[in-house]
Amino acid sequence: MGYHTFDAERADKLEVAGRRYRFVSAEELLWALSLSPDDTVADLGSGTGFFTDDVAPHADEVYAVDVQEEMHEYYREKGLPENVDLVTSDVSDLPFDDSGVDAAFSTMTYHEFASDAALAEIRRVLAADGRLVVVDWAATGTGEDGPPVDERYSADEAADALREVGLAIEHEAVRPETFLLIATLK
Repeated sequence: MGYHTFDAERADKLEVAGRRYRFVSAEELLWALSLSPDDTVADLGSGTGFFTDDVAPHADEVYAVDVQEEMHEYYREKGLPENVDLVTSDVSDLPFDDSGVDAAFSTMTYHEFASDAALAEIRRVLAADGRLVVVDWAATGTGEDGPPVDERYSADEAADALREVGLAIEHEAVRPETFLLIATLK
């Protein structure tokens, strides 16, 4: 279904480490991705590159995918690692080869792009042994942070949607405000 995207005029808010790491730490994200140094990774809904910067030192190439060119402008001004390429694209129409991405992740953006087309596209670009990591606002949360509760998905809803496009759920964790899913190709 997908909802609105984060307002690019509020991009500075996405750079507050104490707020961002409260819901998913760099260590947890890196554990979930389980990267090799030669991996190609896509950050789906990269925004200002906050989490892209955490992943970049652990991968060969990282695509920072965002539908808003304004977010890429912010990231350029902030400065991006040499191995990060900015890609302006909707998740439902990724400009990558079939099986061209070893890992993909979405931090707090799944609710923005969740659709059958986007999930099928993620499956298409994932390599045979690829991983998808989704950390998003949980429908069971309070709504004090993140999008309104009625724009969120539960972990079960997201896991079911991933299964429907041919992904297997390897790990699921539900926390007070967020959920974490690790999925692989079946």
